[in-house]
Amino acid sequence: MSRQDDSGLKSRRKFLKTMAATGGAVAVTAGMGQALAGMDPEPEALQAEKSDTGYHETQHIRDYYARAEI
Repeated sequence: MSRQDDSGLKSRRKFLKTMAATGGAVAVTAGMGQALAGMDPEPEALQAEKSDTGYHETQHIRDYYARAEI
């Protein structure tokens, strides 16, 4: 092969490597975009409701504690 053909071959290889890397980066970016789109931040109204739920000390719990001597 002559020098001109050899440099053309190298530039083709470089182009193909660049395209393969770019294609992979595009695929990863597209996947991340879809994953982030699926995440829905909770509205403030739902967060307020969650603070009301949980452990509440009611009368029957106080009665249990009194009998269990805790």
